[in-house]
Amino acid sequence: MTLRLAFLGTPDFAVPTLAELIARGHDIAAVYSQPPRPKGRGMALEPGPIHTFADSAGLPVRTPLSLKSEDEQAAFAALELDAAIVVAYGLLLPKPILEAPMLGCFNLHGSLLPRWRGAAPIQRAVMAGDVETGVMVMRMDEGLDTGPVLTAERVGIGRKTSGELTSELSRLGADLMVRTLGALERGAVAPQPQPVDGVTYAKKILKEEARIDWRRSAHDVDCHIRGLSPFPGAFTEANGERLKILYAEPVSGSGRPGVLLDDALTVGCGDGALRLIKVQRAGKSVMTAAELLKGFALPRGTQLV
Repeated sequence: MTLRLAFLGTPDFAVPTLAELIARGHDIAAVYSQPPRPKGRGMALEPGPIHTFADSAGLPVRTPLSLKSEDEQAAFAALELDAAIVVAYGLLLPKPILEAPMLGCFNLHGSLLPRWRGAAPIQRAVMAGDVETGVMVMRMDEGLDTGPVLTAERVGIGRKTSGELTSELSRLGADLMVRTLGALERGAVAPQPQPVDGVTYAKKILKEEARIDWRRSAHDVDCHIRGLSPFPGAFTEANGERLKILYAEPVSGSGRPGVLLDDALTVGCGDGALRLIKVQRAGKSVMTAAELLKGFALPRGTQLV
């Protein structure tokens, strides 16, 4: 059955879900996205990925700064929706918006709720060293990711970066959302309240968090690096230059924290050691450790800070 939907989302993570809803023949009455932001050297206004994708699909796009005004709420209600689908939109929905669609508003969230409610659930899961994560579809309420859950899919994290995990969960989530809508129409799924225990919050990533503290264990630094890869990228300083570390591997060895233990970019940590695999100098492309060393001398004994 075709549903009349509004889609609310902004980043790349949301694109597969919108694409899948279109492919399944649902009627997308309107797409809501964050307003275009200034980017680049010229600071020209640039629409986000969902805005760009919706334009290419010929869908009407709305970019309000807020949904709190009566005019915006009336315009949303006038769409006469069966449901609203929300994927990383970036704004909390006020009660009149939540209550406007006949079936409700449904959010695709990139964690196993109630763990990692909030802005950066995928990055925080990797940074914390979680063994698994997933995606969940929940019926939204007025809280921050507090609504009852309808469906879920779990995945192991392993040694994935947050970028790799984001891509995997976005594809998995797109399929989960369309299956959930089908089950909802058939009355084959019932929302389940989130557990009271185990609540954590995934705060927005701050710039100052990106600097690597080599006094931590190799395991913790590895999780930190993978959690911030590719963006914003964990960094250290070598020979007075900032160096982003986008991937590393724990190896046997020990030494003073931040000191290179050999000529192949093995770094001592508070406990254990890491070998740097993918790095990026300021203003340069991502490169392997071997490529870096061809033009940037980092011999054994160099202190990274």
